[in-house]
Amino acid sequence: MTQSYKDFLKSLSDVVGSKYLLTDANATKRYRTGFFFGSGDALAVVRPGTLVEYYKVVKLCVENDVIVLNQAQNTGVTGGSTPWGNDYDRPIVIINTLRIDGIKLIKEDTDEPQAVCLAGSTLYRLEEKLALINREPHSVIGSSCIGASVVGGICNNSGGTLVQRGPAYTELACYARVNEQGELEFVNNLGIDLGEGTPEEQLERLEKGDYSKEAVSDPEGKLASSRDYKDKVVQVDADTPSRFNSDPERLKEASGSAGHLAVFAVRVDTFAKAKRQQLFFIGTNDPQDLNEIRRTVLTKFDGLPMQGEYMSASSFDDAVKYGKDTFWVLDKFGTKHLPRLYALKDAYDRKLGRLPFLPSSETVMQFYSDCLPNLLPQSLLDYRKKFKHYLILTTSGDLIEQTDKYLKEYFAEHSTGDYFASTPKEAKKALLLRFAVGGSLARSMHVLKNETKGMIALDIALRRNDDNWADPLPEEISQHLTHVNSCGHFLCHVFHLDYLVKKSSPYSVEELKEKILEFYRARGAQYPAEHNVGHLYHAQPALEKHYRTLDPTNQFNPGVGKLSKNKNWADTPCSCSCQAEADKA
Repeated sequence: MTQSYKDFLKSLSDVVGSKYLLTDANATKRYRTGFFFGSGDALAVVRPGTLVEYYKVVKLCVENDVIVLNQAQNTGVTGGSTPWGNDYDRPIVIINTLRIDGIKLIKEDTDEPQAVCLAGSTLYRLEEKLALINREPHSVIGSSCIGASVVGGICNNSGGTLVQRGPAYTELACYARVNEQGELEFVNNLGIDLGEGTPEEQLERLEKGDYSKEAVSDPEGKLASSRDYKDKVVQVDADTPSRFNSDPERLKEASGSAGHLAVFAVRVDTFAKAKRQQLFFIGTNDPQDLNEIRRTVLTKFDGLPMQGEYMSASSFDDAVKYGKDTFWVLDKFGTKHLPRLYALKDAYDRKLGRLPFLPSSETVMQFYSDCLPNLLPQSLLDYRKKFKHYLILTTSGDLIEQTDKYLKEYFAEHSTGDYFASTPKEAKKALLLRFAVGGSLARSMHVLKNETKGMIALDIALRRNDDNWADPLPEEISQHLTHVNSCGHFLCHVFHLDYLVKKSSPYSVEELKEKILEFYRARGAQYPAEHNVGHLYHAQPALEKHYRTLDPTNQFNPGVGKLSKNKNWADTPCSCSCQAEADKA
């Protein structure tokens, strides 16, 4: 390490304290390794505790020509919040923001209170805070259960299970960017007057909530959520997907920025909690049943359902076997304790995982998982024996009776499936089972490492009129795969498709992934649907333009979208229209 980098690290330590500057490879491993994919080297991991510290760290990195990789919980499934290999042209500093977890409610005296969420605030904490005023955040299940951040959701245009709310989105944010001259700029577009002074002084006021009600305004035309989604999702005959990551309508400053900004805070809408809700568990052996149900509830009901979550039989089975420990912790202790499970896993990896004679942490966790008792109610297990496809349909208010009446009449005429209105206990466990699907294939990949080359995890948005969603892959592809799992947000026609590649396949994991994507591309699908491109997908032109506009020197999180990792995007010709527009100007 050169003297200049030693001096740089000393400056970082002066800002955050030596305790929160990590340079040892063993100590930084958990931050440098993706939840599912990706790893690489980093000069340091910095964990600022305030917005002012965060700004100062970013400023030091820019002044020393060091790549900034912003990260919160590192729950991404496409490797977009960690380094990806070691072929960057500058050293990397990872800034983990989880210590900056403040949330302040604003406009509380109105019918639509909002929340200002700082860089490291989690969806779980926001959900907990809003429960006190009988409100909810954009997402209430899914990534929130493992501590994903609010800002991370906005930056990745994350989706979610709630049909009425669409992708995570806001046009009100406070951030820093690097301009064309390589200078750090502070931007406050929160719609909150933070007064005069330096960025540090304004950020200190923001974090302390040191501003009056009168300082909060509603900038004309600017939204704090995706309010038009409920009009899109009902268009079941449209020849395009309802939501996908590179939708130009969802790319606005922090929204969809994928780490190409240092986002200090976002302002988001909140939503009224349903006073009464009911989960209906549907099973069928004919996918056409679910097509009919989807079309009916989206176009003929008096309102939109809350959720419509799909699972295949193989997803059900893998969640039961490989997601049992996740299910068990959530059921017995609640969502806020799940991060502790992963912290224990990380401690094992750091202290014992390097010893070749010991099993991996995944193997140890699966051993204890196998010892746990089954917690699923018999009603769900009975449906697994009878049916191959499952839909969790949740409705609220007056829609409950309408849904029950419709399903009763439908299955009186269709013997291929059935449904039941769940008890609160059954509802909780059905949703936990659906959540456990998410990490189950990753676990199976580790446990079955002698049988597989690796995992393909896809995030596909099908056309809204694609009724052939359950069609299998062509034999020329499927013969090379095992553990073919499908789950997703069915009413939105967004599917998470996971595969393990057989060890015996002559194709690499990447080659098979491209064949699968080509199959879906030919069907008019878009991808990724809600997890951002990370390092697994090519950024489409609209998304590339967004990145280049926000970050013209490629200072923040370079390489996402399989784009350039080099300064000023030096080795990657622009495939979008931004360069042509700049030349014309």
